[in-house]
Amino acid sequence: MTTGILLVDPQYDFFPGGTLAVKDGDEIIGPINALLDRQANKPVFASRDWHPPTTKHFKERGGIWPPHCVQGTRGASFHSELRMDRARVFEKGMNPEDDAGYSAFEAVHTTGTGRRISMFEDMKENGVDSLIVAGLATDYCVKASVLDALKNGLVTFLFKPGVRAVNLKPEDGEKAIAEMKAAGAFIIE
Repeated sequence: MTTGILLVDPQYDFFPGGTLAVKDGDEIIGPINALLDRQANKPVFASRDWHPPTTKHFKERGGIWPPHCVQGTRGASFHSELRMDRARVFEKGMNPEDDAGYSAFEAVHTTGTGRRISMFEDMKENGVDSLIVAGLATDYCVKASVLDALKNGLVTFLFKPGVRAVNLKPEDGEKAIAEMKAAGAFIIE
């Protein structure tokens, strides 16, 4: 079994001070770095929101979110305190005409040869059959990514110390964790 690590959207706009900040989001940094240190031989995949300046994902065009993670801005950058040096980076939410971009399994990477590859294709090419998932936010992109990992047949673990929720409603994060567990994810406390 080859286990990979997926870091979902650990970008400045989702951390305290960002345009779509997750309360206590910065508390995931230490646990994720410790996980990366303990799993130094595991492949690491990272998704990032990479929205165009104008998109149906944002309120101004019918979405529910304020502008965030706009391509090329500091808010779209990975948090500098996370050890992202060995992560394979995949981008999502780039189509201005839809509100997609929640699941990391929608993300793609363009190789040096110009080939576009999905994150899941890259995982398969690297023999990944199980996945540890962490990042932001539990009740949106993390949940969508975990559910898609399970749909794609991966044994999936949610690394609970490395996630935090938006919690538009106070119980959203716990509901999301319960939904992921009911779908077959294992919860690492």
